[in-house]
Amino acid sequence: MAKRKSIGSGRPSEAMIGYCRALRFDNPSSLICFSGTAPTNPDGSVYAVGDPAAQTTHILEMMKETLQKLGASMEDVVRTRIFVVDILDNWEAVGKAHGEFFGEIRPATTMVGTSGLVHPDMLVEIDADAVI
Repeated sequence: MAKRKSIGSGRPSEAMIGYCRALRFDNPSSLICFSGTAPTNPDGSVYAVGDPAAQTTHILEMMKETLQKLGASMEDVVRTRIFVVDILDNWEAVGKAHGEFFGEIRPATTMVGTSGLVHPDMLVEIDADAVI
């Protein structure tokens, strides 16, 4: 695992959402890059229509499973980018779900509001990077 140093701003949102201001890594051996991951079921249908927290949790569970298949874990995630439909209504639910996974890990994180995703029932999409 790469040596990791986190720098926080001390703002309350860091603890709730589970992120830090910046990270430094020394001597990483592998980089894992996730494409945008949407809240879909194995058949391609949208998971938990109307529930941004459940969609976020589902996405992060899929990422966790993928990381395990690659010999990594959520602790190796260094950056997430979260795209949220109706951000004023949904950011807090999405942020709290993200914080349940990353509260102690605190990757660098960006949350961006968007007018829509590839399916009208999708409320959130996340991409991520991990370093091992």
